[in-house]
Amino acid sequence: MNTPAEIAANYLAVGKVKVSLSPGRMFLLAVMAGIYIALAGVGASVAPVSIEPASVAKLVGACLFPAGLTFVLLAGSELFTGNCLLVLPLLQKEIRPGAMLRSWIIVYAGNFLGSLLIAWAVTAGHTFSLFDNGLAVSAIRTAAAKCSLAFTDAFLRGVLCNLLVCLAVWISFAARDVTGKIAGLYFPILLFVLCGYEHCVANMYYIPAGLFSLADSGYAQAAAAAGVDTAALSWANFLLCHLLPVTLGNIVGGTALGAVYWRVYLCKDRR
Repeated sequence: MNTPAEIAANYLAVGKVKVSLSPGRMFLLAVMAGIYIALAGVGASVAPVSIEPASVAKLVGACLFPAGLTFVLLAGSELFTGNCLLVLPLLQKEIRPGAMLRSWIIVYAGNFLGSLLIAWAVTAGHTFSLFDNGLAVSAIRTAAAKCSLAFTDAFLRGVLCNLLVCLAVWISFAARDVTGKIAGLYFPILLFVLCGYEHCVANMYYIPAGLFSLADSGYAQAAAAAGVDTAALSWANFLLCHLLPVTLGNIVGGTALGAVYWRVYLCKDRR
């Protein structure tokens, strides 16, 4: 097992490789990460639909969602939230600010495209017709609830989310085998989902999936019959009132964790 100090030192090399990727390769790896997180979101939505009570259903979904980060880390891809840890090599002056920002922008765009592709595919393929359109109702309800969050709430939930996501990445780097990596990342991801924190890449799937479902008359009627309030569910609210504060919160949470570990494990080495 790697110690925290070894994790910090190892991530310097990892970060330099990440920012040195060509734009095309970086974008494709980011698309794959968006696909992986979205597929985990699909599974985490399907399993709980027919489960009562709601608290047990939420726990079941939270237990499944760590599959997303497992795919990202083990299959090889680029995830925006995890890449907030690039602040370590940045503070160590191993990479330049422009290189980090370039990586963030390209990866964010790729994650968005990958997530949108899955949101469209599961809607167009009528995956949401499962359970007599119950899955569609759940998707629309989830998206509407997220779009109804106040800006501050979305921001703070984003901070707490990426604190846990980057902690999951950090712990996975402690392991030297596949089993250890999965075990290390599992509980932080379970906790963020269970607590209802907000992950920008996951929401690039969840909210478009709700919006695409709402555009289907059959799904929309089912949601209306279930009493789902969709007044706040729109592309404008998604992008400006939800995705923006969540993304900012994710950046703060992830970079804060990285900065703390840089200060503890790397800063002293520079003196």
